[in-house]
Amino acid sequence: MAVKAAHLRLGEVSVGLLQALAGALREHSHSPEQLLEQYGFDSARLAQPGATLSIARYMRLGHAAIQLTGNPALGLAMGRAARLAQAGLAGVTAAQAPNVREAARALIRFEPLYATNYRGQSSFEEDPRGAWLNFYSISPYNDFNRFVVDSLLSGWLRQLSAVAGQPLRAEQLQMEFPEPNYATAYVELSEAPVQFAASANRLRLGQSALGLRNPEHCPGTWQQLLGLCEEALARQTRTRSLTERIAGLLGPLLEGRREPDLEQVAARLKMPPWTLRRKLAEEGTGFRDILNQTRRDLALAYIRDTELSLGEIAYLLGFTSTEAFQRAFKRWAGQPPGAYRRGCKPQFIS
Repeated sequence: MAVKAAHLRLGEVSVGLLQALAGALREHSHSPEQLLEQYGFDSARLAQPGATLSIARYMRLGHAAIQLTGNPALGLAMGRAARLAQAGLAGVTAAQAPNVREAARALIRFEPLYATNYRGQSSFEEDPRGAWLNFYSISPYNDFNRFVVDSLLSGWLRQLSAVAGQPLRAEQLQMEFPEPNYATAYVELSEAPVQFAASANRLRLGQSALGLRNPEHCPGTWQQLLGLCEEALARQTRTRSLTERIAGLLGPLLEGRREPDLEQVAARLKMPPWTLRRKLAEEGTGFRDILNQTRRDLALAYIRDTELSLGEIAYLLGFTSTEAFQRAFKRWAGQPPGAYRRGCKPQFIS
């Protein structure tokens, strides 16, 4: 049976993040209005509360901006133009944090309020000497997704510098992708040489940087904003069915020729496996059905919205081989993945 479109996107981000892109374009003496309107983002759309765009559309827009400016390091310029308010309520809350540590925690804990990635999410990992701020991105890398990593990590440094009231540099900066031809542009971001082809996209701040106090901190306002973020996060979780929550958990677990099982998901949901089976039965579905649906929807999104090869997609979805993925895709879409990709025009779904 042929399938027209995937229900599950790769993720979405707030349109507020486009303000950083606009700032980077202006830095390169280009007016951003024409490009943004070409992708459907006029002033009314940009001012709409809660407006988002898909990650696929965001990547295409960023790539178009790179082509317009001729600067492959445009993502780093986006980071320089990043402001906390562009992250919505989460960013406004981080701006009132008592110090850099709590600002970083807020940006990452409340990330789902301004950006969602169905394959993984950011994390804050502290140890006695400092903390890593980690960002997940699908691989392999190209001009479409490399700029996202550049803009996010350099943006974190710019936003946290605003909290500290002084410029911050990372103790270490690591990128999953190989060294690009603009590697010298990273020098200002890190005290140590940037590590490319690393195991993760992340930056490290020492305890001295984390402890820098925010001169704009107001304790009462900070606590009030924290409460609003927690309420918004809880409301977002409550409106999702158990099936939707499981689909969101499966994304990060699908990779590397392995298949997640019900026990793994039950542990993440903090419930016994037998309880999870019962609750799914009450919703008229089962774990295997959700796993297959999630794989199907992600496969359609990868084929339609990315340039990943079939082998790369098979790996990301946990198939044992490219051939196994191709057989499954033909069952889902009624045609081979290559034919489906050729028949798809770029879809700019917000």
